[in-house]
Amino acid sequence: MNYTRVLSVFFGLFLSISVSAQQQTLDKVAVIVDQGVILESEINTLIATVKSNAIRNNQQLPSDNILRTQAIERLITQNLQMQMAERMGIQISDPQLEQTISNIARDQGMSIEGLRQGVIADGMTYDSYRHHLRTELITGEVTRANVRRRVYITPQEVSSLLKLIDEQGAEQVEYQLGHILVGFPSQPTQDDIDAAKDRAGKVLALLQEEDSDFAKIAATASSGAKALEGGDLGWMNINSMPTLFAEAVQGSRKSDLIGPIRSGAGFHILKIKDIRGLEIAEVKEVNARHILIKPTIILSEERAEQMLKEFRQQVIDGDSDFGELAKEHSVDPGSALKGGELGWADPSMYVPTFKDVVESLEKDELSQPFRSVHGWHLVQLIDSRVDDVTEKRKEERAYQLLYKRKYAEERDSWLKEMRDNAYVEVLAD
Repeated sequence: MNYTRVLSVFFGLFLSISVSAQQQTLDKVAVIVDQGVILESEINTLIATVKSNAIRNNQQLPSDNILRTQAIERLITQNLQMQMAERMGIQISDPQLEQTISNIARDQGMSIEGLRQGVIADGMTYDSYRHHLRTELITGEVTRANVRRRVYITPQEVSSLLKLIDEQGAEQVEYQLGHILVGFPSQPTQDDIDAAKDRAGKVLALLQEEDSDFAKIAATASSGAKALEGGDLGWMNINSMPTLFAEAVQGSRKSDLIGPIRSGAGFHILKIKDIRGLEIAEVKEVNARHILIKPTIILSEERAEQMLKEFRQQVIDGDSDFGELAKEHSVDPGSALKGGELGWADPSMYVPTFKDVVESLEKDELSQPFRSVHGWHLVQLIDSRVDDVTEKRKEERAYQLLYKRKYAEERDSWLKEMRDNAYVEVLAD
């Protein structure tokens, strides 16, 4: 009896191991990217998501082979960004992630549970949604950290843009742009340039056909960041789009095709999908001050939060001055010496979590301690005002428009350089 039982257990274990081995072979390494890998399941998941979104948006897609190539390229870029984030020590903690999810749910007018049910209804598990969102936050932060230092704006550029705005009323028009990039290497030979130009000409010829589908051709032929979205860049005025595009679209009409336009990344083709007038709106600015505490190996997340809770109570009780606490304890070098004061600013300039909190405060109100990508904050709103479009404000706005334009250009260049310098091996099936 005992012998029979042992054989039974052994046979059961053998079957379990065999089944487990079979299940594990369903996934495999598809691409080697420097020190990381991309799994077959990751590619399939992204393709399934793109197809689902295409069905929902009534968008046509290219063949599965081309779609797979585009998906692999996007995952390679994401994988490289995540590897760089790890080297830089950039992480998104669970409290930060939960705060972001709470903000998303609030913006959509639903509870967190309602958001969770919506995610599941769309065919994604909630754990996968959280993982995807954490990845987006990390890649966004590592991109900003690397691209910001590449952007330089001279006073002459600000003056020139102000003159352009005044003379042409450039801010009155917005363009919805479609974009296709036929790229070449970061250090191309003349043969590379000629080949890319020839491909761009063929793409333009396809687009000029009567029944052409721009989104499908973009998803097939473009190496731009928005290829899988059909090349849709959204609405932009000439001050927020890359300089090459701004010069090219002026005077264009709806449905016009523009290009090929050569840049350092390749040849660009644009389509004016729509045009609309832009009314100047009043903008609410805020002047806030904050105390920033960054967790370290010695200072835990819990202790950092508790410190700010204690500071908040001290200010409320009148036992401490906010500005003095900021000078003594805040690790934000840009504001600590000024008592934590950040100066007048459009809230959209801040990271999303900070922006949401400062916009929710009344004058002189203290926030509860909260976590952003930079650390733990305690914020007080000093005052708010409605922008009166003074000359100073116009200069600030011109600077921000230039920054956004150059940031977009430098981001694309940085991503391309990172991709060109990486070791990538796509493994055969």
